[in-house]
Amino acid sequence: MSVDINSELTFRKLAIFTAFMERGNIARTAEALDISAVSVHRALHTLEEGLRCPLFTHKGRNLVPLPAAWTLLEYCQEVTQLMARGLEETRRIAGVGQGRLRVGTLYSLTLETVPRLIMGMKLRRPELEMELTMGSNQVLLSKLEDGLLDAILISVTEAQIDPKTLEVMPLFQDDIWLAAPAEQVPDGRTEADLRDYSDRKFVSLAEGFATYAGFQEACHVAGFEPDIVARVNDIFSMLSLVQAGVGFSLVPGRMKTLYENNLQLLKLAEPYQMRQQIAIVFAHNRERDPNLLALAAEGRMYALSRQDVKA
Repeated sequence: MSVDINSELTFRKLAIFTAFMERGNIARTAEALDISAVSVHRALHTLEEGLRCPLFTHKGRNLVPLPAAWTLLEYCQEVTQLMARGLEETRRIAGVGQGRLRVGTLYSLTLETVPRLIMGMKLRRPELEMELTMGSNQVLLSKLEDGLLDAILISVTEAQIDPKTLEVMPLFQDDIWLAAPAEQVPDGRTEADLRDYSDRKFVSLAEGFATYAGFQEACHVAGFEPDIVARVNDIFSMLSLVQAGVGFSLVPGRMKTLYENNLQLLKLAEPYQMRQQIAIVFAHNRERDPNLLALAAEGRMYALSRQDVKA
């Protein structure tokens, strides 16, 4: 059945109409809705125009509802309740504003960054449950674009970010270090010239991980193709292989605190240095989601705390 609904019939006007019918007075309706009396009067008048039938009669300066107005009110209440349920269900299906936030993260960020953000979020929104998914830059970005994750923490340096569809909240920059078995680096060195390690064996993360692209580029700048004897799917397994003497590797500086007593970690010399920009990324059309607003706010606090430590 075709229904003649023109541009004058809006939910906003129906809400003003309902509020007026409940209060019976333009001034009290305006105060309750925090709008002007003129806005209330205009909404009621254009609603009548849109319906093309009278809803009120004037008695002095007062508007008195006609039977048609009481009929419209009855259906307004029903449609408003139905639409409220529809909007709630729509948000639930989309994962917006619910009691759960699906966050994807790089494995290396679970050492310090993710726990800090989770603790901050529990203070801001104690009822919120955070569901973590760990994976490579490539996999996490794909899941975000498919709507399977609400936000991700990745290295945007090695990611193709579309600014038209994605929001980026920078957290910190990280330098890349050479990781070597403890006994295989001469004492006294503070920086690593990659050319000195061109004949060594390496272990690396698989393609698609944040550090992989930087690893390849740094070696190419040094003028050699790395002899990679093993590729793994998480950074902790990779560093366990380095610790066991399987080979050398390149790792972000955020891993240094955990492994500095078990491995030799040397900062890459400047010609080979590939810095990562770590950021929170989420869909632009979700920027007003209260859970993501809280995460972005916590991210800004975390970013400031990192700057204070450096200062």
